[in-house]
Amino acid sequence: MPIEVKVPQIGESIQEGVIARWLKKNGDLVRRDEPLLELETEKATTELPAPATGILTISIPEGKTVRVGSTVANIEEKNIPAAPAKTEAPKHTSAVAKLEPAKPAVATAADGRQVPPLSPAARVMVQEKGIDPRELSPSGRGGVVMKEDVLAHHAEKPAPAVVLPSTGGPPTPERETRVRMTAVRKRIAERLLQSRQTTAALTTFNEADMSAVMELRAQFKEKFEKKYGVSLGFMGFFLKACMEAIRAYPVIQSRIDGEDIVTPHYFDFGVAVSTEKGLMVPVIRDCDHLSFADIEKRITDVAKRARDGKIRPDDLAGGTFTITNGGVFGSMMSTPILNPPQSAILGMHAIQKRPVVINDQIAIRPMMYLALTYDHRLIDGREAVLFLVRVKECIEKPERMLLEV
Repeated sequence: MPIEVKVPQIGESIQEGVIARWLKKNGDLVRRDEPLLELETEKATTELPAPATGILTISIPEGKTVRVGSTVANIEEKNIPAAPAKTEAPKHTSAVAKLEPAKPAVATAADGRQVPPLSPAARVMVQEKGIDPRELSPSGRGGVVMKEDVLAHHAEKPAPAVVLPSTGGPPTPERETRVRMTAVRKRIAERLLQSRQTTAALTTFNEADMSAVMELRAQFKEKFEKKYGVSLGFMGFFLKACMEAIRAYPVIQSRIDGEDIVTPHYFDFGVAVSTEKGLMVPVIRDCDHLSFADIEKRITDVAKRARDGKIRPDDLAGGTFTITNGGVFGSMMSTPILNPPQSAILGMHAIQKRPVVINDQIAIRPMMYLALTYDHRLIDGREAVLFLVRVKECIEKPERMLLEV
């Protein structure tokens, strides 16, 4: 009997997904636990592994929407010998050759030209726009063609001419394109609309002098990276600062549940990450139990997996408070939108040198505007303003925050 390849339950609220890409072809010999396809859901893209070893028969093509529990392929089991063990490189192999990174697998067309691997979003656009993938210049990690590469190539090419049928007038360029929204983008749109319609959102602002944090980073960044293998960024300081401020004003990470107010006594902070599929908010859990280095490692890990399409739905579930950094794109000031059912979100912005008054003297300091959007149904202006003041104090005196005094 063939073994059915079914869409598993990959999240409590996820009921369907789109087959973004088959990683194997119809009739291929596949091994158990080998990735078969990429399934794009409303939250993330997930690789589904082969449940058995044998010959693959695909029943649902790429681009189709499938429900959880539905069968997308079958595998006719075959007993094949195990893959040969890797042999050690000859002793005369040079150190340079050993360290040379493996090149991504690429397909070869009939004319001998290589076809680079495509990300799921890029593959969809290539098919819709009729672009030869061999003409694209990959910019992704490992030589993968990203969505941006397809857009750049499409913009460089002249739009197809449209000849007017009756007047014989000059050709006119294509004036618009139409692309179906991805499952992730549809979910983002739904949640943003839900946030606007179900909360009484209000934003308060403050600014922080980043001098102390920047001096601390400059002094210890190299040693920190050498010891822990991760860069010392700004986000870790703000996670620590927000924990200190929430300890003083716990209502900031409370939420409304029916007629009840629920206040978590743990710190599961969401960190907004921009990806080619849209904004994702993976959660760093139990931040209060993590060292500063562990926080930076978790942030780096989830951000990389989100951008590489390896984020899991469980990584996006829950969360008590969210931090977003529009400053990486140059934003000076914004009003971030709440991430329901959370009641507050902190927005970081670009650091700019500005004149400020210190001890009655004008000085130039690297300043950052901070924005706290909060649900006014639950959080009063007093708590919101004092929370933001506490964050500012922690950032301007990070030694006090790190020593917890």
